[in-house]
Amino acid sequence: MADEYDYDLFTIGAGSGGVRASRVAAAHGAKVAIAEEHRVGGTCVIRGCVPKKMLVYGAHFAEDLEDCQKFGWEIETKTFDWIKLRDNVLADVDRLNQAYTDTLESHDVAIFHERAQLTGPHEITLASGRKLTAKTILIATGARPRMPECEGAEHAISSNEAFHLDALPKKIIIAGGGYIANEFAGIFNEFGCDVHIVNRGDKLLRHYDEAVRDRLLQISTMKGIKFRFNTTFEYIKPCDEGGYFVKMSDCEEEKADLVMFAVGRMPNTEGLGLDKAGVELGERGEVKVDRFSKTNVDHIYAVGDVTDRVQLTPVAIREGQAFADTVFGKGDPVAVDHGCIPAAVFSHPPIAAVGMTEGEAKNKLGSVKVYLSDFRPMKNVLAGRNERSLIKMICDGDSGRIVGIHMIAPEAPEMMQAAAIAVKAGLTKADFDATCAIHPTMAEELVLMR
Repeated sequence: MADEYDYDLFTIGAGSGGVRASRVAAAHGAKVAIAEEHRVGGTCVIRGCVPKKMLVYGAHFAEDLEDCQKFGWEIETKTFDWIKLRDNVLADVDRLNQAYTDTLESHDVAIFHERAQLTGPHEITLASGRKLTAKTILIATGARPRMPECEGAEHAISSNEAFHLDALPKKIIIAGGGYIANEFAGIFNEFGCDVHIVNRGDKLLRHYDEAVRDRLLQISTMKGIKFRFNTTFEYIKPCDEGGYFVKMSDCEEEKADLVMFAVGRMPNTEGLGLDKAGVELGERGEVKVDRFSKTNVDHIYAVGDVTDRVQLTPVAIREGQAFADTVFGKGDPVAVDHGCIPAAVFSHPPIAAVGMTEGEAKNKLGSVKVYLSDFRPMKNVLAGRNERSLIKMICDGDSGRIVGIHMIAPEAPEMMQAAAIAVKAGLTKADFDATCAIHPTMAEELVLMR
């Protein structure tokens, strides 16, 4: 295909979206190259969801080893080796980095391990100075942690560095109230750290249903995580004997071993030459695109977190696939449906949700029926763990169609994946009621709500 250009497609950024788009475009017969300045695999695989979930598994053993005694198990000595877990997780990240690289190479995608930027309408210049041309350009550079402005902010870490710590902090202050802050709070707490969450607003996880958020706050507090709301940082100063003096707006200076910022993510659009190419950006620096992921420039597209539509890996992958099928496939154009996307927070216990919250449903539909199951999981009962789960179903009052399911329970994300299919398909409460329960499970609560 590429006659007047070096490549049919040049992708900048080898994360989940960029890799999928490049691989599928190549499978459609396109001549493809991809540039990545860090490691192939992107945030999710290298410094995000995948290593995070492994740490979550590692943290779960703390409670399992405690609970197992009621189930007749005696464990003589319990010791935890952070370095061993850290290095095993990083080794698996290396394996995945290689697997993603192999996938691209097996599809004959040329990989440039360096930064790339746009220097002309169809021209890309690599950090080495080499210039290349491409008929179509895809921006898939993702996002990065936002580091707030406060004195000494450079002494704080982001989630990126959390995977590489040489030792666990005795006391950690985590700024933020979103999923990353709550997930790492759970992880560090299970590893025996004294965890403080500081949030400038008064809500955790503001996009999730209120009942589920409140339950997480209650359980987290019971587990020993400390929360402070409506608070901002004034300064972070290194302390001579190690650690930091931290001053917040609502209290005296205190000492912490580590400060972590988890206050949102910003699209990576700086220094890409997008202004030279005439690509329009939104007010948060995100690349503005239409439903087919096309920018205002006809041959330049963008997918994933850099577009700041829905910052989730499976969404970036779907966008990458749809882009490649639309531009290089033989069929009709494909757009991604961004409605009714299920999501999870791997807190302790985890949260999972799909569809509208109760508040959203009431605003949008008017007539709403809410079903609630508030129960203590069987395993917790025997373990003597006073921790209750919650499943909430929101239905359209007129049609009975399920418009949202929200849960906080052990394995909630695993249950939600199947339940989300039903919500996406527009099934009703009656359809759930007509389905026989699998007993004894937690998931049976979904079909037994009255």
